[in-house]
Amino acid sequence: MLVVVNQPLINDFKIEGTLSSTFLDNLKKEFGDSMKIIHQDEDERWVNVNDMDWYKEELAKETPGSNLRFYRKLVGMTQKDLADKLDMSKQHVSDMERDKRAISKTTAKKLAKIFKVSVARFI
Repeated sequence: MLVVVNQPLINDFKIEGTLSSTFLDNLKKEFGDSMKIIHQDEDERWVNVNDMDWYKEELAKETPGSNLRFYRKLVGMTQKDLADKLDMSKQHVSDMERDKRAISKTTAKKLAKIFKVSVARFI
């Protein structure tokens, strides 16, 4: 919800977020017609991301290689940088990211330590 108030002698101000009905009623009493509610969605509520269709679709596309690419890019590391840390060739890292080469359990453990995530992300 976004509430905007414009009244003489009071600077314009905006309130964004979830407002209680009591607070909103008090604002209406105080500012009357000078208050404008820009957005109010009665159906607005928190939804568990695990229940959302787009999340389920994205989760189905996830592979160990795509996770590897995601975490590598997240920390701003090149394939060469990662290859050096893992003591392997850049091509080996590239093949793992494209799911052309499986990620071994040993490598998955190293990746989990490097990126500070669960080993399960790479298996």
